[in-house]
Amino acid sequence: MSIIRLQAAVALIGRFPALAGIDLEVGEGEVVLVQGPNGAGKSTLLRLCAGLMRLESGEGTVLGHDLATERPSIRRSVGLLGHDTALYDDLTVRENLDFWARASRVDEAAVTPAMERLGVADRLHDVPVALLSAGQRRRVALAAVVVRRPRLWLLDEPHAGLDPSGRDLVDQLVVDAAAAGATVLLSSHEVDRTLELATRRITVAGGTITGDVTDAR
Repeated sequence: MSIIRLQAAVALIGRFPALAGIDLEVGEGEVVLVQGPNGAGKSTLLRLCAGLMRLESGEGTVLGHDLATERPSIRRSVGLLGHDTALYDDLTVRENLDFWARASRVDEAAVTPAMERLGVADRLHDVPVALLSAGQRRRVALAAVVVRRPRLWLLDEPHAGLDPSGRDLVDQLVVDAAAAGATVLLSSHEVDRTLELATRRITVAGGTITGDVTDAR
């Protein structure tokens, strides 16, 4: 089953084609490493698949939803960890995760286990996000993805800002998500680490896919 299907997909940042006609098909349960230099279009590709970028031309579906006409449905169905953690600074850790559970129509009973898994359940429970360190914010943002239980995980530099135990935890989250049948797209400069996780590797340069290797491990 195709989770992502793009045909001649073009996405613009301003008037610049950040994606310049990408063809990509990703199946259920794949762990795909998206690699390439800075400015290649990696983050734009993840944001397009999250329904946060307009499809300027071409065709595309994510989880069966049309990128041209059903972007709100896509946003509710995927879990994106971007450079912006999408957390509300004035809300506590718990309040942020409760919000994402409600937004994703997930039982709020899923919040506490996610907080425990990411190590933010105890002393950080009632702390406003504005007071957290960069690494703590990253853990809370990851917990928000876990809470949503998405079929498609979109992780943009997920190891950034984390200590070694946090990086190991990211790796385990990816392994567990794939084992549960989810699909994962991740962009990372930590190639040695992420190659151990990936079942496929695509290379993006100049807004196009220049390489596609299956079973990259």
